[in-house]
Amino acid sequence: MEAIAAYFRFAERGTNLATETRAGLTTFMVMAYIIFVNPSILNAGAGIDMAAASAATALVAGIMTIAMGVVGNYPFALAAGLGLNGIVAFGLVAGKGLTPEGAMGVIVWEGAVITILVIVGLREAIMNAVPLSLKRAIGVGIGLFILFIGFHNGGLISGNAGDPPVLATFPTQPGHFVFLAGLALTIVLYVMKVRGALIVSILATTALAIIVGVAQVPKEFVATPSFATLLKFDLGNVFSLGAITAVLTIFAIMLSDFFDTMGTVTGVAAEAGLTDAQGRVPGVGRVLVVDGLAAAAGGLAGISSNTTYIESAAGVAEGGRTGFTSVVVGVLFLLAILLSPIAGIVPPQATAPALVLVGYLMFMLIRDIPVADVEDGLPALLTMILMPLTFDITVGIGAGFISWVLIKVVRQKAGEVHWLMWAVSIAFAIYFAKDYIEALLPK
Repeated sequence: MEAIAAYFRFAERGTNLATETRAGLTTFMVMAYIIFVNPSILNAGAGIDMAAASAATALVAGIMTIAMGVVGNYPFALAAGLGLNGIVAFGLVAGKGLTPEGAMGVIVWEGAVITILVIVGLREAIMNAVPLSLKRAIGVGIGLFILFIGFHNGGLISGNAGDPPVLATFPTQPGHFVFLAGLALTIVLYVMKVRGALIVSILATTALAIIVGVAQVPKEFVATPSFATLLKFDLGNVFSLGAITAVLTIFAIMLSDFFDTMGTVTGVAAEAGLTDAQGRVPGVGRVLVVDGLAAAAGGLAGISSNTTYIESAAGVAEGGRTGFTSVVVGVLFLLAILLSPIAGIVPPQATAPALVLVGYLMFMLIRDIPVADVEDGLPALLTMILMPLTFDITVGIGAGFISWVLIKVVRQKAGEVHWLMWAVSIAFAIYFAKDYIEALLPK
């Protein structure tokens, strides 16, 4: 145990084995839904076998999250990225007509490019070039995004990404009342400073969900895994669209993956108190290498890009401060390959209250943003509000970057803009205009 504590630097970060284990269990319970959600999305849009995708989703999440803990020593968990899997299934396969293997080939390409950018130091340099106010705004925006996801998963807010949210002003379904009861319990436990408040809430709300019929205990607890999706990728299929369209397609997905991770890592690390005075994450290069390799690994395994999860903040809220939290999460994902029905018992209404509380905790970063100064305040607002409204972290970050640069130029302070901020803002402008650019290309 002493060797584990020394390797993960428990004393330096003010934590211990019990706290890290509890944090890992909390993060896993909040994330476990992906074992079932990712296969359902890939099956609906790309016809990928759900059983095989479920096993592979848990396998890659387990391996890469353990790698994150051991190599990066941060409490970040990884799994198939929501949003990116939708792009793969509905954008690349159903929309552009790629084969499922071809779509996974795109993910391998973008993961490889991101990893190269990390190795040459460009990805870390971009993170360090971002002004502190925007880094904090990204953390706040992700917090609001998590809170929004909590209410969405709890059933009180409905609607798809980009559509106006619809509020269930008077709950009528049993799941609504389970969520509200869980939210009330979560708030009470947190205010009373009960240790393990989130995991106690999740377990208690799950029990209530079973009692009222919102969740069911499965008859079978052991499943025989199938790994039929492994190595089902095709690197050449995307170029059937034409070289320019293929490059733009890879670029758009890479940009989304690139900045989703940047926002998540910065926001969660800040909530854990692991950033420096400039909002930078020490040793972030190791984190980014694992994340880049995870993106490619998701494509190689045929289950879409794996990325660092914003739900990692749930473990941080339970006191997780080191990579041992990630190791616990990863081991539980590997166990879930054989015991996936156990993870399936926990309904989204039981984990949603934890997401709402985590959203609040991350929202508190707003106190350090000088919102009265338009140079910082307006880009921060766009960053924060567009993430939950569009269900897309990348859109919020892109709007914040472009508006920050624009305001600096208008105020004749272009000299204060780092050249990487110029480059990234231009890249975001291309990203936002990609549909228009594609429309101009010859068919």
